Amino acid sequence: MRKLLCWVSVSIDGYIEGPERQIDWHRVDDELHSFFNDRLRQAGVLLEGRVTYEMMADFWPTADQDPDNTPVVQEFADIWRDTPKIVYSTTLEETGWNTTIVRGVVPEEVRVLKAEPGGDLVVGGGQLGSAFAKHDLIDEYWIFVHPVILGTGRPLLALSYAPLALRLVETKTFGNGVVMLRYQRPEE
Repeated sequence: MRKLLCWVSVSIDGYIEGPERQIDWHRVDDELHSFFNDRLRQAGVLLEGRVTYEMMADFWPTADQDPDNTPVVQEFADIWRDTPKIVYSTTLEETGWNTTIVRGVVPEEVRVLKAEPGGDLVVGGGQLGSAFAKHDLIDEYWIFVHPVILGTGRPLLALSYAPLALRLVETKTFGNGVVMLRYQRPEE
């Protein structure tokens, strides 16, 4: 059975975006991007909300054609285009690049996806991540803590349910100061 991974960058004070949805504070250099590429290349499906999908679709389909982009950025363009994606949206009418639109998070449908063969499911973004967490569907949290304090913005997960204890299974510090914290649900 494949896992559902919540994969998100966060400031030290717990925000995934600034107050105007800014993410320009992310410190993604070639080392970190190479790590992303190596791990996300193995993903079976990318799960994205409409905002994340539209942001990705504005850049990644042709990023490999821009000679000003580094080789690791160009490499991710292929990964993003080739990996199947599900975009959760009530308003989006059409997509491209190997993408299916789903209107809402239905726990039974997600459990069916998890039971299918293939690589893990990767959800990025706080709002969609919160929807999966609310239904207790996330198996691992991959949190990339950037050495930045925002002071305000969109929180990592906006939840209103009972606490869930997690087990730290991996950490990695990158040269740019980003720290990856990988948590799993405890063994039952």
